[in-house]
Amino acid sequence: MAQADGLALQQTLLQQLRGLRRAGVTHLPPASQPTDPDLSSAQPTDAGMNASSPPATGDSQQQLDQLRDCVAACTRCRELADQRTQTVFGVGDANARVLFVGEAPGADEDRQGIPFVGRAGQLLDKIIEASQLKRSEIYICNILKCRPPGNRNPLPDEADACREYLDGQIAAVNPEYIVCWGAVAAQNLLDTTVSIGKLRGTFHEHAGAKVLCTYHPSYLLRNPSMKKKVWEDMQLLMAELGLSVN
Repeated sequence: MAQADGLALQQTLLQQLRGLRRAGVTHLPPASQPTDPDLSSAQPTDAGMNASSPPATGDSQQQLDQLRDCVAACTRCRELADQRTQTVFGVGDANARVLFVGEAPGADEDRQGIPFVGRAGQLLDKIIEASQLKRSEIYICNILKCRPPGNRNPLPDEADACREYLDGQIAAVNPEYIVCWGAVAAQNLLDTTVSIGKLRGTFHEHAGAKVLCTYHPSYLLRNPSMKKKVWEDMQLLMAELGLSVN
């Protein structure tokens, strides 16, 4: 339990530091004790803080709702902000054991504001059902919250600008398991350049959660023969969750 608490604290500190960095804060003054006891209850000001920096207060759903508002107003990536219909934040159980991470919204997602609702999303629904899971019991989000032009892969600076929101979602939900769908999601979350083919088939670790990497449903639509590999990966997850594996 102490180790888990330490990991949670570490994740929270990392999120706060990223927010300060994006706000232009490069160093902090040394800590000091207030000379007047009344000052200890003074409220901090918002001076120098980015308006789109996510807060971290309340329960899981409250934190996600606050993050959603920040994302909806975000203009960190001007090209994406100018071209989006709306942001695509995330959906599902705020206290889910399993969190899914994709790469970025497509045209259908941009139109509806929900991740994984196009053809790839329909295939993902079938994978979820075959795995004896329910979509409503999973939390689903993406590396990016805005659709890239032409459905291209997220650029490194775009993924970096959106990382604070992703970290906030993971911290709020605090899942036991994270499934990265596709190389973009896996490489960004785990900060690696290792191919998805080498990352899949085993568990990794991030923020105290076990991370499983597998192929993106859109890749399976183009390469149906790889569905077997994804099913092998999902069987690993099912075994971890205590579900029967046929």
